[in-house]
Amino acid sequence: MDVAVPRPSARLPGVGMAGFHHRAPAPVDIAMVAHPSVTLLLDLTEGGGLVCATAGGRESGSVVVGLLPGDLHATARGAGECLQIRLEPAVAAAVLRASTDLTGAVLPFADVWGRGAARAEAALRTAASWDERFALAAELLGRRLAAHPPVDPEVAHTWRRTLAGRGRVRVDGLAGEVGWSRQRLWSRFRSQLGVTPKRAARLVRFDHAAHLLAAGRAAVDVAVESGYVDQSHLHREVREFAGLTPAAVAAAPWLAIDDVAWPAPPSRSCRKPPEPFV
Repeated sequence: MDVAVPRPSARLPGVGMAGFHHRAPAPVDIAMVAHPSVTLLLDLTEGGGLVCATAGGRESGSVVVGLLPGDLHATARGAGECLQIRLEPAVAAAVLRASTDLTGAVLPFADVWGRGAARAEAALRTAASWDERFALAAELLGRRLAAHPPVDPEVAHTWRRTLAGRGRVRVDGLAGEVGWSRQRLWSRFRSQLGVTPKRAARLVRFDHAAHLLAAGRAAVDVAVESGYVDQSHLHREVREFAGLTPAAVAAAPWLAIDDVAWPAPPSRSCRKPPEPFV
């Protein structure tokens, strides 16, 4: 599988993008591990080829994966291309003004994006390069961000602090930081991002633990470093968020390419980011 990433100048705050060109002689089934973002999977293969399956059903072609999708598998066959876009929840709330709560859902892209979905997919599919695709996607997203009001600054701040603290934050403390009562923060956060602050913190903590497992760390050490009571607590959380065991998460191909597809900022990683694949 070839992976393309946008050049720094093409990136938007709160938005991550990666392009994938896959070549598989037989169908490939990949367990998608939950991530603290709303994900757009845009199937750019002529005639389609991407299928996403959850316990609740299957969706073919381009989809939007909300927070907390649970046990989710993506299947692809033959040669094809896919653009994956990760939106921080505060960005997704402005970009995807859907009447349906996206939390726990996997929905057709057209149902969530609305008018212009087919036109956007066609333009991305026929673009001459990944650089052109990334630029076009950034333009489409930027246009929507400019047209819709952002979430409350207090809600955005709470999300950023939760992410920076790797989920080990107290809601009461965050409410004090933004000058709101705990009840008000809980209500506004839930209505605007689709999850409660506590649930968001658990998801962020799980994401950190999942990446430690994928890096080869022992489950007992991951549990301690991530703030779980014990290894059994970690096991239960991994089961709930991914439908997998810690051992299966550690071997998940979905996480194995994270350092390439989603390079960390220099301040958070000593590894040199990969050169963009075009």
